[in-house]
Formats: sequence, structure tokens, C-alpha cells
Amino acid sequence: MSDDSERIPGDGRRPDPPGSGERLADWADGRLGLYQLAKSQMRKVFPDHWSFMLGEICLYSFIILILTGVYLTFFFDPSTQEVIYDGAYVPLKGIRMTQAYESTVHISFEVRGGLLIRQIHHWAALVFVAGMTVHMMRVFFTGAFRKPRELNWVFGWTLLFLGIVTGLTGYSLPDDLLSGTGLKFAQGAVLSVPIVGTYLAMFLFGGEFPGDDFIARLYPIHILLLPGIMLGLVALHLILVFYHKHTQFAGPGRSEKKVIGAPFFPIYVAKAGGFFFLVFGVLAILGAVATINPVWAFGPYRTDLVTTGAQPDWYLGFSEGLIRVMPAWEINAWGHTLQLGVFIPFTLFPLILSFMAVYPFLESWITGDKREHHVADRPRNKPVRTGIGVAWLSLYAVLLIGGGNDIVATKLHLSINAITWFVRISFFVAPVLAFVVTKRICQGLQHRDRDKALHGRESGTIRRLPHGEFIEVHEPLTRAELYTLNQHEQPAAYELGPRVDANGVERKFTVRQRMRARLAKAMFGPGTYVPKVTPEEYRALHSGWHESERVD
Repeated sequence: MSDDSERIPGDGRRPDPPGSGERLADWADGRLGLYQLAKSQMRKVFPDHWSFMLGEICLYSFIILILTGVYLTFFFDPSTQEVIYDGAYVPLKGIRMTQAYESTVHISFEVRGGLLIRQIHHWAALVFVAGMTVHMMRVFFTGAFRKPRELNWVFGWTLLFLGIVTGLTGYSLPDDLLSGTGLKFAQGAVLSVPIVGTYLAMFLFGGEFPGDDFIARLYPIHILLLPGIMLGLVALHLILVFYHKHTQFAGPGRSEKKVIGAPFFPIYVAKAGGFFFLVFGVLAILGAVATINPVWAFGPYRTDLVTTGAQPDWYLGFSEGLIRVMPAWEINAWGHTLQLGVFIPFTLFPLILSFMAVYPFLESWITGDKREHHVADRPRNKPVRTGIGVAWLSLYAVLLIGGGNDIVATKLHLSINAITWFVRISFFVAPVLAFVVTKRICQGLQHRDRDKALHGRESGTIRRLPHGEFIEVHEPLTRAELYTLNQHEQPAAYELGPRVDANGVERKFTVRQRMRARLAKAMFGPGTYVPKVTPEEYRALHSGWHESERVD
């Protein structure tokens, strides 16, 4: 007797047995729960704004770096053993060089597609660091680092710092004259460390500079250690982005608990996939038409030669500018010399970067705000924070000029001493000036927003009142536009309170409390914000408009 329990209703046929792929999917889902995880996460909503794509530029550049780097490892030889060149590039024939440099020239001229992959790799490194810098500035200016994203900010900052170090290590591997000059620069900075500088330099280079093992040591750090750490940080960064939700700009229907946007799958996935190929295409075009790091033009590194106009990649110009414009100060005591002209800049470089790493925790301590924030700020509504960010960028730009003072002097026909003194003075003046100007601009934009929210937008229509006055008619804003202009908070600054309590007892304030109160007053005190339009002001003004219209 046959079992008809599995027959299709209304049909005498049995259902087709599941295919091998469906059975494998069912088996995996029963043990890993992938279906429920994908079902909950693939429909996750992501807000849509062009600035949110900056982080994706970093991600895609990092992927391209890994892919091109894997290809280059097949042909690069990280050895300092010297050989006589006998390759395809005729101007270098018969010249003594290391195998590291020889293999780089071999990749550039004899490996199929080698030069293109090399240049894509280098351009991707520059775009990767630039993308991280711009992305972090977007996060900084919009306050997207606030709770619960402080840890993700630290991950991003660590990725930026590791990206700079990884770029330095990769830049040094070819052992050409330019990278060798950069290594000598780095070795001098390490030697300036008091007491242990000599031991550190000997440990890193395996002996006296340039040593025989440095490139062999640098190679696994560049291709394994640092990329492995960065890959783990990227994974953690993306997991936290998914977990915390993406920040969004203020607008109708958007709140700290409600996100307006498109689902991750299929819309966001399709856009992200297309954007990946766009980034890859731009990097491929740059690698094909824009020459970068032509090591064959510099020649192999020799300790008795230095290239003229030697410049590192742009993200290291900050550190070189610090050393170039620093006076040659030194202290001689007890038979030892402390090179302050090198050690102070070598110390300032990580300290200036570290300020950005700890800023979210500093602002959280000053404000005392422990709430979660998922709506991004408009930079104009936080003038002090925006001023700090612009001041930091102005300092970077000034020191970048200092790092290329010889190039600037040559191209603009200026005195290199004048440029150096300009950078020395601007190091102190430019950030302060940038902060003040930016703060004033932000306050001016707040005044404009207030006027726009109160009076509406200009319509271009001129009306004559009964008593002869001509006025321009303003069109009132929509409720959505009014909400966008007025949704931001204007918290009161932290205050210590009266020095004497209600019982007449004098209160004791710690140094920490007094410092917090002063910083809070500077960031959120009187004169920082332009007061928002209140409902009473809006109703009073518009009721006056209606009365004038009735008279007319």
C-alpha cells in the first residue's frame, strides 16, 4: 500500500527530491544558523549619503592592495646580497645592486603586467591612507565618534597609524636611492632617542646602517604582520558598524532609534559592488598613465649618495616637515649628546596623532553625555569641535610645506630659509588662526540658519506695504526643512555651581573639576552657539505676517 502523505494536493505526482545544493544548505543551516543570520542582517537598513562612501573607498583600496601585493610577492626577492645587473633596462647594465633592487627592476620591465601592478599597488596605498584621513575627518566633524562608537573610532585611528607605518615599510623595500635616503632619515630619528637610541637602531638594522638583514626583516612585517593586524581590525570595524547601526543626518522620520535608508541587500550590495569596480578602474587608470616611484630613475641605494629633492609619500611629509624646520638644538652633558632637533619632532609626530585618538573620550568627559547618538551633527552646529579639526588639518598642511621646502623653493623661486621661517611661525600661528576663523564661519552659518528658519527663504517677490515701504516676500519653509534646521541640541556647559552650599559651607573643587568646567565653558559656554528659533518666536512672527497681509 503506497504512502500518499507527500503527494502534492490536486496532483498525483510526488514532489521532486531536493538537489545536492539545497541539501548542503540545509545541512549548514542546521549547524551554523546561517539562514536566520542572513535573513536578519541582509535586510538591515543603511542611510544614503555620498559622504558614507568614503569608508568604502578605504575598504576597496585595501582589498586592491592585498590582491596586487600577493602578485608582487611572487617576483620580489627581499635580499641584500649584491649582484651585477644584466637585465632588460640598458642604463643599469653592469651596475652593482642588491637583489631586492634588481628584482624590483625585473618586475617593472620584464614581468608581464609587473609595472602596472606595481603602480596600482602604490597608488592604492596613497588612496587608502588619503581615504582613511578624509573618512575620519567626516566622522570627527559630524560627531559620529560619540557613544557607542568610541571603540570603533580607536580601531579606525589604529588602522590609519598602521597604514602609515605599512606604507613606510613598503616604500623602503625596493632599496633604491630614494627609499634608502628615507631609511637613513628613519635611522637618524631612532638614534635620537635618549639612552637606548643606539641599541634600538642596532636591533632594527641588525648592525651598523644599512645592515645586511634589514630588508629581510622588513619584508615579513610588510606582507604578513601589519596586513594581518589591519585585516583583523577591518573585520572588527565592519562588525561594529553593523552592530551599532550607521549614523545618519537629521531629517524627517530620523531619530536615535529609527534609521531611514535602503536595505543592505539587494540595493546597498548592488551599489557597493558597482562602486568597487569604479574605485578599481580609477586606480587602474592611475597605474597605467601616471608614473609613480620610478626606481630605475633613482638607481640603487648607496650610503655615500643622497638624491636631490628626496620626498616621501604625502602622508609622511608631516613628520619630515617637523624635522626640517626644527632648529638644530642639542645638549651635551657627561660625554653624551642629546639631539633635541631630531628627538622633539620624532616625539611630536605620534603625540599630535594621538590627540585625535583620545578626543572622543575627552569630549565625553567634558560634556558628561553618556547617551547613545545615532544622528550625526552638522559641523556648523559644533563650532569649537569643527575649529579644532580645521586647526589640526592646517597644522598638517603647514608641516607638509615644511617637508617639501626645497621643492617649494625651487618651483616658486623663493628662499628656502624664508620658507623654513614661515613654517616655524605658522606652526604656532596657523592652527590658532584657523580655529578662530572656522568658529566665526560656523557661527555665521548658524545665524543664517536661524534667519532662514524664522523668516523663510527669499522668493524674489517685492511687495509694497500701505505706508509705502517695500519688502521682499519670504516663502515659509516646510515642516521637514524646519525640523532639519532646528533638530540639533544645544547643551548647557558643565558648571561647578556656587562655592558655598545652602548651609554656608564652602565647597572644595578638585583640579579635575575646575579643568572640566573651564573646557566646558570654552566648548559650550556663552557665545558658542546661536540660539535656535523657539516655537513662540516663530508663531509670533508669522502671526504678524498674517495681520500685515490682512491690512494690505
